[in-house]
Amino acid sequence: MDSLEALLGYKFRNSLLLAEALTHPSLAYETQRPHFDNQRLEFLGDAVLQLALTDHLYHLFPGFTEGDLTKMRARLVSKEALHNLSAHIKLGEYVLLGRGEEASGGRERASTLADAFEALLGAVYLDGGFDAARDVVLKVAKTEVEKISAKPEEKNPKGRLQEALQAILPESPVYKVVSEEGPDHDKHFVVEVHWNDKVLASGKGRNKKQAEAAAATTALEKKPWEEVV
Repeated sequence: MDSLEALLGYKFRNSLLLAEALTHPSLAYETQRPHFDNQRLEFLGDAVLQLALTDHLYHLFPGFTEGDLTKMRARLVSKEALHNLSAHIKLGEYVLLGRGEEASGGRERASTLADAFEALLGAVYLDGGFDAARDVVLKVAKTEVEKISAKPEEKNPKGRLQEALQAILPESPVYKVVSEEGPDHDKHFVVEVHWNDKVLASGKGRNKKQAEAAAATTALEKKPWEEVV
């Protein structure tokens, strides 16, 4: 496992913890060692991962609200994100699987790799403490954290607009199609976003969804509600 430890940037003192973290329940079942699998370490590692990223994001973005930070962390700990992180350390090459799980493609299964990654963090935590586990998290997730730092907000202008407006009044914005232009094969929609009996902005797109997103984006840029309220 030396190559995996090199990718993690951590050398285990107790190699049994590393073996346990990599042992899928299917292998534990086949070898009749039901208590030697990575499920308990996965439970622990999930908490370690959450705390390590929460601490890092908290200090990295001092001006962000609780809601902003929660969304950013969610992007980093989703199953898809953990699958990507496991790919950075080639984790699929090291997971120990039962024959049935191996035959069914378990070595590439996103949930299997995400669980194993969390279990690895739990093992590092038990072996070397929280600082060691945090260092592993930040080393492996470095690229993903940099992406978040460069573009901290997800591209969801309608959701962001609704949050901004409902912080002022409980009323939700309403999107209205005001015109459809062009032939059927090249149609464009124009949509207005209304709120508090005012038109905040308009947007154009090849479909209603694009036009609504464009209207929300314009509203977020101009913030006309600051004049309305």
